[in-house]
Amino acid sequence: MIPANSLVFLIDDDASVRKGVSRLLRSAGYKNEAFVSASDFLTRDQHPGPACLIVDVQMPGLNGMDLQTALIQRHRQEQLSFITGHGDISMCAQAMKAGAVDFLPKPFPDNELLQCVERALVRSAEQRQGSREKAAARRLLDSLTPREFEVMQLVITGMLNKQIADELGIAEKTIKVHRGRVMTKLGIASVAELVRLVERAQIAPATWRGTKV
Repeated sequence: MIPANSLVFLIDDDASVRKGVSRLLRSAGYKNEAFVSASDFLTRDQHPGPACLIVDVQMPGLNGMDLQTALIQRHRQEQLSFITGHGDISMCAQAMKAGAVDFLPKPFPDNELLQCVERALVRSAEQRQGSREKAAARRLLDSLTPREFEVMQLVITGMLNKQIADELGIAEKTIKVHRGRVMTKLGIASVAELVRLVERAQIAPATWRGTKV
């Protein structure tokens, strides 16, 4: 199943490869754009939906491995599948360790490339959804005051109100007030929901404490 609003980018300096792969992608229902170089691709605005890059490893100028490094440094979310006629095991291992979806030697069967594209687009869609959930969770947590956040940090450890009061050196009834405000602001009703929200934010509470003002 092709994720909605998805786009495949093909980057290869070989015109025959660009033509053949583009035709294959169109026949499988994938919208795609082809580029003769990695530098040309980087001048394009980032696609707002799920995106997959089919990238030749060996190209004049910026090669495929360099492009992968550039995308990581720019915090881009496109998923890469490498194709190459000159790859080796160490190069493959380096690319996969850096997050590549696949590393296909040329020539490759059409079905293998299409399977790579499908995996890459699904991963891209999942990553984008995770990023949206993370951002939403952080916005909610940022609505808390420093004291409410501090109380929340201790609540998710399973501490009782009395234990939190002892830890912070304030009255238990004050902890109950802060705890109630935390739940109201975040729109949740249980500690389990609170834990899941913090997990979606993907930031350790101890790190957050130092960022609150």
